[in-house]
Amino acid sequence: MLKEFEKRLISSIILILTTFLVVLEGKIFFYIFLFIAFFISSYEWLKMIKRVDIKILGILFLFFSFYSAYYFRNQNLEGFLLIILICISTDIGGYIFGNLFKGPKLSKISPNKTQSGMIGSFVLSLITSLIFVLQFSNKIYIDQNLIENDLKFVILILLISSVSQVGDLIISYFKRSSKIKNTGNIIPGHGGLLDRIDGMIFVFPFVYLVTLISIIIKL
Repeated sequence: MLKEFEKRLISSIILILTTFLVVLEGKIFFYIFLFIAFFISSYEWLKMIKRVDIKILGILFLFFSFYSAYYFRNQNLEGFLLIILICISTDIGGYIFGNLFKGPKLSKISPNKTQSGMIGSFVLSLITSLIFVLQFSNKIYIDQNLIENDLKFVILILLISSVSQVGDLIISYFKRSSKIKNTGNIIPGHGGLLDRIDGMIFVFPFVYLVTLISIIIKL
């Protein structure tokens, strides 16, 4: 377990640093990074799924997901990084708490997921995102009233973390249906790229739709 955790931790740190570096370097670097990530995740999806209709729907969803990420990067850098941070914290928190405390299984879809891991996902995502917000609250593209209302903002973080965990379970379902452990082997300790961003590809469309609905309501 320790060796697996070390490998996962090192991979996570490298991914975080790479992502933040690419995002901060400028839009052109980010667009190239986004295109490569879309290409790899699409390849992994097509390789994993057998049914043609599910393949097509999956690619369309991935396109919408990556477009949502593109949209948020252009709208507000700090807000984009906050979403990434919540998703990564959700994944790491779930892994650490799940292995330390174990306990009842969360779902038959993914036997390694536990209820303690779910709690850990919420706890770590809350801690890291609140620290982040304290530093960049004046720059994040979120209604200031929402930030000032602690309860509403905590609920938003928990919702994003929940969607990230649901996304993880959905990809786990397809992997289980395809009788494979990982979507690929490009990332040591994680498997494929989809194994790493399974939560994010659901979170960005979710936040995009929530933002769109809130804009429409205000019109």
